[in-house]
Amino acid sequence: MKGKVVIFSAPSGAGKSTIVGNILKHYPETFEFSVSATSRNPRGSERDGVEYYFLSADRFRELIAQDAFVEHEEVYKDRFYGTLKSEVERIWADGKVIIFDVDVKGGVNLKKYFGENALSFLIVPPSLEILESRLRGRGTDSEEDIRTRLAKAQSELDFAHGRFDVEIVNDELDEALARTYEQIDSFLCR
Repeated sequence: MKGKVVIFSAPSGAGKSTIVGNILKHYPETFEFSVSATSRNPRGSERDGVEYYFLSADRFRELIAQDAFVEHEEVYKDRFYGTLKSEVERIWADGKVIIFDVDVKGGVNLKKYFGENALSFLIVPPSLEILESRLRGRGTDSEEDIRTRLAKAQSELDFAHGRFDVEIVNDELDEALARTYEQIDSFLCR
């Protein structure tokens, strides 16, 4: 299994992190979560090196110039996200399959980079109205951030169509997980 990766992408609030968390519990010996780097500030109880590697925008740019990323994206002005090459090497050195929780463009870029060694999932909300409700329910974003995320979600879904191996509508979590596990089991047996 060395060298395999599973990629999860979705608009913010679609539930990909919940699905990824369940997968890590379901396959505790198989997967390790790839911690992404970001230039945004921590939210709530997020900790550096756990949910993300929190970097300044300037430090992020320095690492881009040093070719330290597998992929990176400036999602909003001065708000970068990316996958460090050192993180990929660390997980593979432990003999684990890497699991990614990234935005839609990051997912497309990772799939291109890893090719047939990657299984990519797009997690889709049942509707934009439900997505809005989920974002508000988090209690972590301002009204302006919620409006920005909803507009971005629509453009991400339009961009993502046909670019992922599997699309899962996250309406009923148990059903979404069952379909996800089935796809992962098939991929790991290849």
